[in-house]
Amino acid sequence: KNLIDYTERLFKAFLVRIPSGTYTFEDYMDDDGFGCEKIPIRVKIKVERERITIDFSGSSPQVKGGINANFAVTYSAVLYVMKSIIGEEIPVNSGIMRPIKLVLPEKSVVNAEKPYAVAGGNVETSQRIVDVLLGAFSKALPEKIPSASQGTMNNISFGGVDLKGENFAYYETIGGGTGAGPGWDGVSGVHSHMTNSLNTPIEALENYLPIRINRYLLRKGSGGKGKFQGGDGIIREYKFLVETEISILSERRKISPYGIKGGKKGKAGRNYLIKGKKRILLPSKVNLVASAGDILRIETPGGGGYGKKK
Repeated sequence: KNLIDYTERLFKAFLVRIPSGTYTFEDYMDDDGFGCEKIPIRVKIKVERERITIDFSGSSPQVKGGINANFAVTYSAVLYVMKSIIGEEIPVNSGIMRPIKLVLPEKSVVNAEKPYAVAGGNVETSQRIVDVLLGAFSKALPEKIPSASQGTMNNISFGGVDLKGENFAYYETIGGGTGAGPGWDGVSGVHSHMTNSLNTPIEALENYLPIRINRYLLRKGSGGKGKFQGGDGIIREYKFLVETEISILSERRKISPYGIKGGKKGKAGRNYLIKGKKRILLPSKVNLVASAGDILRIETPGGGGYGKKK
């Protein structure tokens, strides 16, 4: 209890340094994979010295596709952002959340209820919740807050029967560009915000799975332009040696990561299936079957730029 009380005091000392006022922002999910597009997430942040209200009213109702976030995911995203913008070492516990009044509309995309699916809320919608929170705080703390990072985990899963007749399955996520900030360029080819994934070595993948990684490189020029440059995304190509079932759960394929203070947006991501000389543009969320020899190409988003480039 003493540690939680101590954390609360530290956090309140930070809050009083934020100019009192009301700050709003909105951003969108591309779609839910079932025909619902441009799904809004809106936030209004009211700062009153040692108290703060974070209100997501006006965000989309829960949707058919599995991108709904439950209360715990949204709560965690808020905690992450508040801890991040403090910029000081502080214990991570409920003391940070005590001065915060969190308003989450019931049966919404940020506070979904049964029986609506929530698997993608953890890996994708949580990223957009972070984006809107940072966007709102950029109006109060312009000297601290960066532009939007890639805003997706680029979830790729696939499986089938290998050349030995044994079942195989694999799941990974892919990094991208982070947003530039006041005084620094974004970082290229990394995960950011609501994720904890590591890179799997190509040698391990090709040793255990019937695939080849044809290309794995930075997506040059995908970071947003500005006084400070957004980080670049990644290009990753998988060549399948056997018929393979694939599932993609991704975001920022239609709506690009935003820039701040005149910085340009990062480039949106792209998903392709390459069959011989034919390149097929895939949706952000899709299940498909690839034939032996087909190539899946993922181009991840770049981060937003910061400030106008002179």
